Amino acid sequence: MSVGESTTDTRPTIVLTGASRGIGHATVKRFSKAGYRVITCSRQPFSVKCPWPSGPEDHIVIDLANAQNIESAIPQIKERLQANGSMLHALVNNAGISPKDEQGQRLDSISTPMDTWQSVFQVNFFAPIQLARGLLDELKTARGSVVNVTSIAGSRVHPFAGTAYATSKAALASLTREMAADFGPHGVRVNAIAPGEIDTSILSPGTEKLIETIPLRRLGSTAEVAEAIYYLCSENSTYLNGAEIHVNGGQHV
Repeated sequence: MSVGESTTDTRPTIVLTGASRGIGHATVKRFSKAGYRVITCSRQPFSVKCPWPSGPEDHIVIDLANAQNIESAIPQIKERLQANGSMLHALVNNAGISPKDEQGQRLDSISTPMDTWQSVFQVNFFAPIQLARGLLDELKTARGSVVNVTSIAGSRVHPFAGTAYATSKAALASLTREMAADFGPHGVRVNAIAPGEIDTSILSPGTEKLIETIPLRRLGSTAEVAEAIYYLCSENSTYLNGAEIHVNGGQHV
C-alpha cells in the first residue's frame, strides 16, 4: 500500500515521538501488542530494519527542533489519520534532548549556551504543544488522550541532567496542567509521567550510586514506564486529567 492511499483502519491510533530507543521503543511495543496502530515521528526516514511491525505509512519524518518543520508535518499526520476516520486516540510526547559538554558532563545554568537553551526548549517544551494543538480536531473526535513525558529532574537539581533539560521538563509539567484545563472541555485528557532512573542503553557514570537513594533500590525498566503511559491512554483512566505520575520507585519522596 502506498503512502496516502485511501483505506480503512479500525485500530485505535497513537502518534508517538522519540520511538527509536529506550522508553519510546518500549512504548511502541506495548501499544502494538494491544492492537494499536502506532505512527512514529523522528528526523530519520523509516528504516526497513525497524524492530516493530510497521511500515512507511506509519512513520512521519519530522524535525522537532524546527518549529516550521513541525507545522509542515502536521498536515501529513492528519492525512495518515484519515484511514482511521480522522481519529487520534493518543498523542505521546516522549522525545527529549539533554545535551552535555565536551567531557560528557551536565551543562549548568552558567555554562549552557543560549542556542542550546533554545533548541532544548523547542524539542522538549514547544514541540509537544505544537503537536497537540495541531492535532486537536483528531483528538476531539476520538476523545483521546495526551501524555507528556516529563522527568524527576524537573522537580530537583539532578547530578546528570543539565539545567536546560531540567527546566524544560518543569515547564512541561506546568504545561500539562494548563493543557488539562484547556483540552478537558473538548473531551481530551492531558496527563504526564515523570520517569526517574530508568535502565536504558545509555546510563551516565555514577548512576549506580543514585540507586542507593531510591526506596526500591533498583533502576526502573522501560517496559514499566511504557505500562504507565498505556494506562493513561486506556479506558482505565478516563477520569484522570492533569496528573503527573511519578515512575521512579519512590525516588521523589
